[in-house]
Amino acid sequence: MSSLSATDMRALLFHGNCITCHDEVKSISAPSINEIKKHYLRAFPIKKDFVAYMSKWVVKPKAETSIMQESIKKYELMPELGYDISTLEEISAYIYDTDFSKKHEWHLLPSTINSQ
Repeated sequence: MSSLSATDMRALLFHGNCITCHDEVKSISAPSINEIKKHYLRAFPIKKDFVAYMSKWVVKPKAETSIMQESIKKYELMPELGYDISTLEEISAYIYDTDFSKKHEWHLLPSTINSQ
């Protein structure tokens, strides 16, 4: 069994947690990751700022500090999930680095896991 790279670990964290509510490209029960990423990139084009704000917001979501007010009106406020800040920073970095509009290595998580 091979060890996971940093990118693979971030992908596993994202796909094992966030996909439950946030589809990559379709907004169903919550905004899609593509939609979230677009909003965050407009507000925070520099990776360290993007990662810092997203991870700090997700650790303790508040409507008044959200950059996606329309999404809160449509889907309600994201619940507090209890993840630690370092895990959220890894997930946020993965979101920043990944183009979810294109097929990517971890796009189909079950087949990726089974092939390792």
